[in-house]
Amino acid sequence: MTDWLMANPHAGDGDRGGPFWRDCLEKAGIRDLRLCDLDDQSWIRTLSADDRVLVAGGDGSVNLAAAFCVERGTTLAVLPSGTANDFFRNLGLADDPQTLCRIIAEGHTREVDVAMAGDTLFLNVAHVGLGTAPVTEQESSQKKLFGRFSYGLTFLRRVSEKRGFHGVIATESGQVGGRWLSIAIANGAYFGGGNEVPGASLDNGQLVIVGVRPRPLWRLALAFFMTRMGRPPRDNQVIVRLQGTRCRLTTAKPKTITLDGEVADKKTPLEVICKAGALRVVCGHVNG
Repeated sequence: MTDWLMANPHAGDGDRGGPFWRDCLEKAGIRDLRLCDLDDQSWIRTLSADDRVLVAGGDGSVNLAAAFCVERGTTLAVLPSGTANDFFRNLGLADDPQTLCRIIAEGHTREVDVAMAGDTLFLNVAHVGLGTAPVTEQESSQKKLFGRFSYGLTFLRRVSEKRGFHGVIATESGQVGGRWLSIAIANGAYFGGGNEVPGASLDNGQLVIVGVRPRPLWRLALAFFMTRMGRPPRDNQVIVRLQGTRCRLTTAKPKTITLDGEVADKKTPLEVICKAGALRVVCGHVNG
């Protein structure tokens, strides 16, 4: 088995870079590390199912690593170093570096789901509509100053400016159309630095689709508050929730798509499929 350490030097505030994690891992007993990066991808072809890729970075770096771990059958370990670290939140692991590295050294794993938007893998959430604004509009200086809260600041600034868009959400259980403010297709339970998608999970083999209707700000705020309190509105007048193993979203006009906080290289229509148990990750306990 080979442990590959892939560190993004630009992730987060830079305090948890490659040297930081290498020191923590060596103290936990993982000393035979191979350093690698994405500038030279020749090492990816040598990965085997017995290897582990230890990624020090944010969700963007983790997504890249997850894609070739799925392809090669390699285990993924996340060393949270970014602004949001949403995929790491899904795993329920300790954020303390020393504790985390000891867990990695123990070697326990589990299989989790991934989502595919065409040929592109994502782990957390795909957004269309207002949910893309925190990515497409926030400035890097704001992101560094406010960290994960910058997502919410941008969303609140724009929520009253949008009238929505026409679209149809279809799953194997049915479809619903109309005007939308935002649509999220979730594989994992978190996005935007800890915002939770009720009912979403990395190991249930399902996508959770949440559509938000254009409504007065007070109604939106009330619906979001009730949802966060575990009592989402049941009248579907503000928030519509669907579930399925696949989802197709069509819109009257092409709309920008973001996948785990990165702008996709194509616009709607969007088709997403959940691939259950496709990725093996380090966890804190043995399966079963």
